[in-house]
Amino acid sequence: MTDHEHQQGIPDSITQGLRILFIGYNPSLTSGEIGHNYAGRGNRFWRLLHDSGLTPRLIKPTEDRELLEIGYGFTNIVSRPTRRADEITRAEYAEGRVRLRQLIEAYKPHVACFVGKGVYEEYNGHRSIPWGVQPEPAVTGVIDFVAPSSSGLVRMKYEEILEIYRELATLVPTGK
Repeated sequence: MTDHEHQQGIPDSITQGLRILFIGYNPSLTSGEIGHNYAGRGNRFWRLLHDSGLTPRLIKPTEDRELLEIGYGFTNIVSRPTRRADEITRAEYAEGRVRLRQLIEAYKPHVACFVGKGVYEEYNGHRSIPWGVQPEPAVTGVIDFVAPSSSGLVRMKYEEILEIYRELATLVPTGK
């Protein structure tokens, strides 16, 4: 394994007119090492996308950038890979918050899907937020959607998480 001080973040996978921009905390050490999103062994992201109907088949992490073709993009609030989200510093969140707002304003995805309540809390400062569509989007014309983190460390039952991803699937315009 490489020394994680030398690991790079994962480049944003983003373009105009996205159906969904998935926004994570930051890359895991595994994702940082291979350069692809949600690559950790215990991460259920790709299975959730498939089981919810968001992708027609099970996607491999190394295919993440190909999802731009169907209108799905990826970014993180913080680009530095860590073992756990609680290793992210306040300064990194502050910088990431500004960058993320600029990205969303510039690219205007149909849905900004925050993969983890904590990601959204760091982004907009609200606490005690519900799962799903948020009542006051941060950027006009973009739906803010909060889904549970797909990390294997999350204690929610898979079926409960899947129901929330199925709700996300109902918001996505069909076609590209």
